Amino acid sequence: GGIGLDTSRELVKRDLKNLVILDRIDNPAAIAELKAINPKVTVSFYPYDVTTPLSETTKLLKTIFAQLKTVDVLINGAGILDDHQIERTIAVNFTGLVNTTTAILDFWDKRKGGPGGVICNIGSVTGFNAIYQVPVYSASKAAVVSFTQSIAKLAHITGVTAFTVNPGITKTTLVHKFNSWLDVEPRVAEKLDEHPTQTTLACAQNFVKAIELNKNGAIWKLDLGTLEAIEWTKHWDSG
Repeated sequence: GGIGLDTSRELVKRDLKNLVILDRIDNPAAIAELKAINPKVTVSFYPYDVTTPLSETTKLLKTIFAQLKTVDVLINGAGILDDHQIERTIAVNFTGLVNTTTAILDFWDKRKGGPGGVICNIGSVTGFNAIYQVPVYSASKAAVVSFTQSIAKLAHITGVTAFTVNPGITKTTLVHKFNSWLDVEPRVAEKLDEHPTQTTLACAQNFVKAIELNKNGAIWKLDLGTLEAIEWTKHWDSG
């Protein structure tokens, strides 16, 4: 749904061979729509919850790789926004993303004879500009940016490149109603809605542009219908 569905619509318009969608929710109508947009693209669906253990993720990827033989890009896009659900927020927004990345390295890592690959992680502008009323969500997205920067710096070892796309406030169900941490701001959703927003389509179009640019280590800001590469805090480099 939301940005993920609009991004999938944009992706199947491209010259893809396969699009595999992993989601907790089975949406046959959406899959049928994606297949109809471009019949040349094979669209498949597997039920998947990102909070499952790493071993389960690896098992599912084995099935997918056996079916497709090659997978070029992994997009990690699951996310929730509810600072009452602290453990689940971290599990969905960060731990799940770490697990899928770790699992796919089994198949991609050039140290194991793998072909390498590309990881696109969906962060948020809150990852570098926190919405302080939702510190758990903001911190989970900051963790995504930091983790991805490390993966990008390891590309010379693993052959796997990585970057983040970080949407600003987008008109999705995610921001319609949500809880602030310890209820510090009961009207947090309404206040966020007062800020300038972008449509999921505008966000998705820039999202696909970022994938096509495929710039290792990039931190892309997708806000107000624009795509902008941003500089983040310089990291200590042991090399």
